[in-house]
Amino acid sequence: MITVLGLTHKPLNLIFIYSGAFGERVIRNLINDPSFCKSCGLYCDSCKYSVYSYVQNIRAAFELLDPSRLPAFLDKPEDYLPKQVPKADLCIASGLHKDLLLELPSYLGNFHIRGLIVPIEDFNEVPSGLRKQVEEQCIKVGLESAFPKPFCSLDSSTDKPLISRFVNELRVGRPELEIVSARRGKCEVIESAIVRRSAPCGSTWYIARKLRGIEFRKDVLYDAIAKAHHSYPCTATMNVDPETKEPILHLGGYIIREAVEKALMKAGINL
Repeated sequence: MITVLGLTHKPLNLIFIYSGAFGERVIRNLINDPSFCKSCGLYCDSCKYSVYSYVQNIRAAFELLDPSRLPAFLDKPEDYLPKQVPKADLCIASGLHKDLLLELPSYLGNFHIRGLIVPIEDFNEVPSGLRKQVEEQCIKVGLESAFPKPFCSLDSSTDKPLISRFVNELRVGRPELEIVSARRGKCEVIESAIVRRSAPCGSTWYIARKLRGIEFRKDVLYDAIAKAHHSYPCTATMNVDPETKEPILHLGGYIIREAVEKALMKAGINL
């Protein structure tokens, strides 16, 4: 049992149904696979290893065929889904064939899974029309659902208690940082950036590492954030999203920049 915000719960159980590299990336970040993050290369100081692991929360991960290897239309989509899945609270689905995604709410309902998160890193994978259809199916079968675009935009909300538990207990979603400053000569710089909540892909840890020693000048700081965000790398699409009128990769960049700005404000630092 764990206690969060004064409430006691059984640990949150997850399953992943995914295709492609992004789903694996999220899984490896959540279990804190020591061979996963290699972004710092020889300069790695193991900033995140031994800090956390949510391997006990992941009941199963099912990797399905890449959509490009499946027919354009699936007459019986259930035939392409796992025959059985373990009991769990939430399913995270990524990179799936559109017909499989549309089938997922009723499929998950059969196994008494209570929530579905569908990260949108590429609008071509989950167009707005498909998202609305899946959302309607979730409502129909009583599934709590979220479609964060990108995944690092996911935040807790009072109307989605199960998904809020995912954000708060596993400390992933919209990034949160704590920044400590120090004076070096005539300049005030970031001495350390502590990750309180990471982007699901793990990029926040790398960005926090790259912020050390950065001067509190807006142009310098913004440049450091952008370079680190791209270098990790963020794998969201660079194509302009029809709904937001921005590349989803840029949305992710704005989100981490906002997280840094909020941390600076809490530390009493004005740019």
